[in-house]
Amino acid sequence: MTEASGPARRPGEPHMHTTEGREPREAEGREIREAEDHAIWGDRARVFLQPIAAPSILGLFGLAAALMMIGAWMARWYGNAATPVVLFPFVAVFGGLAQFMAAMWSYRARDGVATAVHGTWGSVWLAFGLMFVLIGFGAFPVVLAPMIGAANSGFAFWFVVLTMITGLCAIAAVAESLALSVTLWLLTVASGFIAAGFFAGSSWPIMIGGWLFVFASIAALYTAAALMFEGGFGRALLPMVRNRAETMVGRRRRRPMQYLPGQPGVKIGQ
Repeated sequence: MTEASGPARRPGEPHMHTTEGREPREAEGREIREAEDHAIWGDRARVFLQPIAAPSILGLFGLAAALMMIGAWMARWYGNAATPVVLFPFVAVFGGLAQFMAAMWSYRARDGVATAVHGTWGSVWLAFGLMFVLIGFGAFPVVLAPMIGAANSGFAFWFVVLTMITGLCAIAAVAESLALSVTLWLLTVASGFIAAGFFAGSSWPIMIGGWLFVFASIAALYTAAALMFEGGFGRALLPMVRNRAETMVGRRRRRPMQYLPGQPGVKIGQ
């Protein structure tokens, strides 16, 4: 008699081949090959299913224009108490409507930070313009309109909300672009000073906030120009300090894997 090399097979039970140790090795090999293939394609190409330009180009230019005009007025570089009546049409349309549209396109580009930033500040400039439209038609009490040096707690709360939301966006933007994050940090601090100024009825915090608005405008112009040049020239010309190898200064972007122009595709972010 010979000893059985394995468990006894019951009558009618099919014979099973021994594969112990072989299947785990094959699965491990497949995983390694898949990881290598993914690394090869992921390092050389991106997939575009929605071929649109970076919405933040328009959004940041609109934000920069509104910040420059309002900030310089708050810093008392020019104008008087009636100046916002002259500024509001441009601020409401370019800084408000155009930037709000950029927020919706950022939503389609699946860029959460840009959606929040442009949606928030676009709404602020639209509300600013609407307020002065109502003042012009006599439907809004002039005594409630914000004036530098006069306490206005209601208007101050506009900037309390802006400080909180913009600060959160600035933290999130660190993962995307240092240039955008610097812009948002300047906006956050500026909003805090302006809120304090309107709460206290003091002019000097608002003047500081106006100066910071102008600095934030310059940072926004720089960031928008960097995005526009990158899209136009096909390479990064102005550093934005992003954690993406293809956006380093002087390095060409990877050739995207996509359908022919005009056909559908997808891209996450800008």
